[in-house]
Amino acid sequence: MNMNKIVIVDDEPSIVKMLQLVLQKEGFHQLYTAGTCQEALDTIARNGADIVLLDVMLPDGSGFELCSQIRQLGNPHILFLTAKVSDLDVLTGFAMGGDDYITKPFNPLEIAARIKARLRRIDEIGKPAARSNTVAQTVYSYGRFQLNEAAGELLVDGAVVTCPAQVFQLLLYFCKNPGIVFSKAQLYEAVWGIDGLGDDNTVMVHIRRIRERIEHDPSLPTHLLTIRGLGYKLVKEPINV
Repeated sequence: MNMNKIVIVDDEPSIVKMLQLVLQKEGFHQLYTAGTCQEALDTIARNGADIVLLDVMLPDGSGFELCSQIRQLGNPHILFLTAKVSDLDVLTGFAMGGDDYITKPFNPLEIAARIKARLRRIDEIGKPAARSNTVAQTVYSYGRFQLNEAAGELLVDGAVVTCPAQVFQLLLYFCKNPGIVFSKAQLYEAVWGIDGLGDDNTVMVHIRRIRERIEHDPSLPTHLLTIRGLGYKLVKEPINV
């Protein structure tokens, strides 16, 4: 039995019921539900959460604002479920601390697949430390920034820069594979852990979040480059623009 705690926050009973049934069939049994922001905060404060499925439009507030409040209670994986699909909505969701984004209507089996993929990635990341009491410090240096894998730290111009977990994992993947061009689909599969179900916006927004941290001018990147028609690559030597 899967012991991960999943909190479904949505005020549409039919969606909540559908997700409960599908997730239970997929082996998830610690399921909690909430129909308002306050109920969600009370539920998470009382029970904790590993995964939060979060609607954006709730009766007593915005799921975007609720996301930042949830981050004060812990660090669950937050997946937005919403009919709001504009670029601004997506950017707002990630800026508030969301990890992934899926639009309504959706296939509940896709939700289950994304949850399983996320939990696999968490397990994979944790395995090396579990096998050894001594974790080698691996530091990737790219001129003005350094990424310390073991410490989970990003340093830019010598100062520690806050880096959300999913942003850190994407940058780490680039650092381990310098000079290689990756498509958005390849990046989603490698970092989010599932093939073919990624929203292009998810990757694009996280690319932007990396650039905001490591580039002098995120609009004119010199390290994390866009290769038109192919994808993105990280270069060790900055490109003059």
